[in-house]
Amino acid sequence: MSTEQTPLSIEVTMPREDVALVVVQGFLDVDTATELHHHLANQTHHDRRHLLLDLSAVPFMDSSGINIILKAYKETRQIGGSVGLIDPAPAVQRILDLTGVSLTVPSYATAHEALDKVGDSLNQS
Repeated sequence: MSTEQTPLSIEVTMPREDVALVVVQGFLDVDTATELHHHLANQTHHDRRHLLLDLSAVPFMDSSGINIILKAYKETRQIGGSVGLIDPAPAVQRILDLTGVSLTVPSYATAHEALDKVGDSLNQS
């Protein structure tokens, strides 16, 4: 029986100048969370204040992943931005609910819905 996990794959696109859509695939845990953190930090460094994380292909996330999401949330809020989660896999959604992260960081069913909400928050500021 193999204990090997799916390697983390991260793809970043920019649907708008200030928005990064980050599609994450694979296990988000202590071994891979730093890689995601580097990608998110790179986006904020390039003036993308709004980060949308597609977690639909993340079958498992531990506290390391939660910490990266919360850190990104805090850092984007300091620069007038936001973090949104897109379609978290059921096991990941359960962790987000149990830890209370889902009360702080909003989740959306689709990237289109998340982009619409980012637009709403920009118009209100």
